[in-house]
Amino acid sequence: MYRFAYFTLESHQSEGTRTVILRQIARELAATANEFPVVTIIGPRQAGKTTLARMQFPNHAYANLEAPDIRLLATSDPHAFFSQFPPPVIIDEIQRVPELLSTIQVLADSNPQRGQYILTGSHQLRLQEAVAQSLAGRTALLRLLPLSISELKATGITHTRDEFIYQGFMPRLYNEKVNPTRLYRNYCQTYIERDIRQMINLRRLTDFENFTRLLAGRVGQILNLSSLSNDIGVSSTTLKEWLSVLEASHTTFRLNPYFENFGKRIIKSPKIYFTDVGLASYLLGIESPALAARDPLIGNLFENMVVIEALKARLNAGKEPELYFYRDNKGNEVDLLFRQNRQLIPIEIKSAMTFNPEFAKGIAQFQKIASSAQKGHIIYAGNLTPELSHASVLHFTDVDHIFR
Repeated sequence: MYRFAYFTLESHQSEGTRTVILRQIARELAATANEFPVVTIIGPRQAGKTTLARMQFPNHAYANLEAPDIRLLATSDPHAFFSQFPPPVIIDEIQRVPELLSTIQVLADSNPQRGQYILTGSHQLRLQEAVAQSLAGRTALLRLLPLSISELKATGITHTRDEFIYQGFMPRLYNEKVNPTRLYRNYCQTYIERDIRQMINLRRLTDFENFTRLLAGRVGQILNLSSLSNDIGVSSTTLKEWLSVLEASHTTFRLNPYFENFGKRIIKSPKIYFTDVGLASYLLGIESPALAARDPLIGNLFENMVVIEALKARLNAGKEPELYFYRDNKGNEVDLLFRQNRQLIPIEIKSAMTFNPEFAKGIAQFQKIASSAQKGHIIYAGNLTPELSHASVLHFTDVDHIFR
């Protein structure tokens, strides 16, 4: 039987010491490995997929398909590959050799022992399509995002609003003390641009770079591809393709509007958020917590951070996101809707550090028009948490539990 594992980080408090942090998804990973012969972990690069898998399954063989010689062996002779790396085995970046999945299917069918194949990948669409074709019914699919605030808090790592927004949540920032600006610069050059070139025929890299920067400047806003097209000089069709690739590589997350007949015209376009707010801050040229605090988009970036924290909480529990937003043509809006047990929980997200009763206005309005609306939540950056009749007030570092 597989048990959940810990993830080791170097403590930010004492030089040279190491602190153990539990990745919350580890429990779900252990549970699925006890139920399925194959477990596939997808997520953005450098989010900790490999570390999680190797810590969780220390006795498994390990093969990284990014290595040219190993990739060549897997491509040319799958049976020789599995002779060299027999199950139980962890196979990293499986999307590099998707044809290997057919061999895994045959092997898993002949010996359906559970937890024998732990796969990781960074391309959602390419990998999910291949998995759906070859491993349907044989694999559990988990999605791992960068570290969550609650994971860091459990380790004793706490930051201010502005520090979190500037630094982001990539594990290397906490276990290697890398400068965030340098990390995200390298991340863009090494991973995003390379992955994009693998997935689409990119003629002008500068246009794509402009697109990602402009997208970072519009987090939390209704997506308007026509406006972006005019700003960049690239067709909306091309931008739609680029956006789908950013989503497929887990760089961005699409928050869809909630549709229900409330007797009002509902905004139908989604909002886009970056799966690591630190990357969005880098793309906006924010190079310190002080600059984050003064940035005119601090509210949007704070919303980005909280929405993704909600997403992490859902995914780490092995659940569907069930996250939406609401906005109608009258300007009524709720930043985040969480659907649970066929009921809707409205959530307002405010970057302010001082509480204002007006924060609850959108929640109260939504509760009037939606019969399934429950008591809501106001998530903000202040410490005062008054109890309201129709909403609870929470500090942004204490919200993980409401999304599980």
